Amino acid sequence: MSFTLARRAERMNPSVIREILKVTEKPGIVSLAGGLPSPESFPVEAMRAACERVLRDTPKEALQYAASEGFGPLREWVAAEMGAHGLAAEASQVLITTGSQQGLDLVGKVLIDAGSGVAVERPTYLGALQAFAPYEPEVISVDGDDDGPLPEALDAARGARFLYLLPNFQNPSGRCMGAARRLALAERALEIGLPIVEDNPYGELWFDAAPPPPLAARAPGNGIYLGSFSKVLAPGLRLGYVVAPKAIFPKLLQAKQAADLHTPGFNQRVVHEVIRDGFLREHVPTVRARYKAQRDAMRAALEHHLPSGCRWKTPAGGMFFWVELPEGVDATALLPKAVAQGMAYVPGAAFFADHAKANTLRLSFVTVPPADIERGIALLAKTLKENA
Repeated sequence: MSFTLARRAERMNPSVIREILKVTEKPGIVSLAGGLPSPESFPVEAMRAACERVLRDTPKEALQYAASEGFGPLREWVAAEMGAHGLAAEASQVLITTGSQQGLDLVGKVLIDAGSGVAVERPTYLGALQAFAPYEPEVISVDGDDDGPLPEALDAARGARFLYLLPNFQNPSGRCMGAARRLALAERALEIGLPIVEDNPYGELWFDAAPPPPLAARAPGNGIYLGSFSKVLAPGLRLGYVVAPKAIFPKLLQAKQAADLHTPGFNQRVVHEVIRDGFLREHVPTVRARYKAQRDAMRAALEHHLPSGCRWKTPAGGMFFWVELPEGVDATALLPKAVAQGMAYVPGAAFFADHAKANTLRLSFVTVPPADIERGIALLAKTLKENA
């Protein structure tokens, strides 16, 4: 090959989850692997009607190049929504992105130099590790417990460019950080000069009680907040947003301009048309009810089928169960055997920046009906018993 790859390209790796999804396309596989929203939750009719209104009322504007910052009314909606959740923000601090995954890339591009520290939870979101990796950070895993990172453990991340957190129904662990832990982390991070990048794609998917306010609300000016429309509307729209301090916003905007000029203006106008009159207040509870029923089906199946030595906690929202298998079981090595039985999951090792726990796996419950969840967990249990 005559091309010479950049050093950053050598650090790019395929998504383990995306590779597993290719396997699950085989007929008959019960896939509990993908973190995909249920297509049954997509508001198709509302989207169809909004598309018609946008093309009727503002067709030329919707199909033209648009502002890099995003569609003004949508940015205003996001700022108002942040205020309702305790995070005071102006529309001028809101950057509409092509999915929140782009927000992670922009944050990495603007804040990470080769060799600079980036602190993450253990485990953490695989997509964030992928987004940050090309910028060559030194990744620092912060010790924690079932409530999230320990405030005293942040001392190991002194001097890092930021701490990346998913406080609400974390991917992959499913845990939701309590109010006291959020306050303690926000205060400690502020004390040692550690900014926080707070990722919240799952916060609206609570089942019994809404999560506490964001950490960014507890330390204004010390946090960047990322959100998404993928889990509450549809991921195919590729709409997310970043809420950033005014000092950082211009550089994020410049990185956005260099990446793709702007997020599709048509999509932004359609989404704003759908949500502007309170549609999400009626729609999201129906998604929660569906996911809660499927969560309960997976909990019952795990309790009924998995052998002793397996451990998990029931998530109070989101899309995932995190399962620890008996010591000595390698979930990555076990996966092909599970696929041969007819089910798939995501091995947990991919979600660790270091010191991976090989006996962990992630199960998604939102795209599979209860009967198939039962069958998939039974097949997982069968695989474990036959390979003990």
